[in-house]
Amino acid sequence: MEKYEEVERSIIKKFRKEIWCKFTKAVRDYKLINKNDKVMVCISGGKDSFLLAKCIQELKKHGKIHFDAVYVSMNPGYKEENRNLIINNAKLLNIPLEMFETDIFDVVYNVPSKAPCYLCARMRRGHLYNKAKELGCNKIVLGHHFDDVIETTLLSLFYGAEIKTMLPKLHSDNFEGLELIRPMCYIKEEDIISWKNYNDLKFLNCACKFTEKSEIDESASKRKMMKKLITELRKDNPDVDRNIYKAMDNVNLECVLGTKKNGEYTSFLDHYEEKK
Repeated sequence: MEKYEEVERSIIKKFRKEIWCKFTKAVRDYKLINKNDKVMVCISGGKDSFLLAKCIQELKKHGKIHFDAVYVSMNPGYKEENRNLIINNAKLLNIPLEMFETDIFDVVYNVPSKAPCYLCARMRRGHLYNKAKELGCNKIVLGHHFDDVIETTLLSLFYGAEIKTMLPKLHSDNFEGLELIRPMCYIKEEDIISWKNYNDLKFLNCACKFTEKSEIDESASKRKMMKKLITELRKDNPDVDRNIYKAMDNVNLECVLGTKKNGEYTSFLDHYEEKK
């Protein structure tokens, strides 16, 4: 049995409950992939995106919905060894990868900014949307997992002063006809790590110029702070992360001070007297 076949088998068999069932459930629950879709699977080089690619391949193989998929990696300016690691992993896992080149790292590195990661992410997103349009895709697939959703929710609450989360799918504001979907939103990071270790796979971590030169103190990362906070909270309540996720699907609008839609704010006072 080839290595990629062992990896595929592990998704369907060994990690069926933790990964495969959660992946297919998210696809069904949120209607993420439909008949005749053409999806662009984005592979950054990390464990999450490579697992995503394999799950999409398995869905094409075993699912009942006919759709097309292309597998794309954007090189923002990786060192040669990091670029080669992505290409070699794609070959190992039997993923027909197309890599396209950009100069994002050089641009971000040379532009004075207090938030280089934010700028980098925005530039990446723009390049990916353009590539999807070029390839005739109607959906972009990203590998954000359950923990990403929870951490983003807490970051918005604690540092953004608003209640919002990372949605399973959303329409592009700037690219008509394109949707972004996140079919791994039910899968926990600890299970992705277990899958990686079980198959003895080595993937790329963050490899940008800033972290390489320690110009960003990763220990001060707000997202890492949220990870630590959730870990501590789980000691008292093992279901705390699931409760946070569910809370975003169970917002009681009668018990919030105000809401915002399409940039327009509504206070609870606007309709308070109507309830007499």
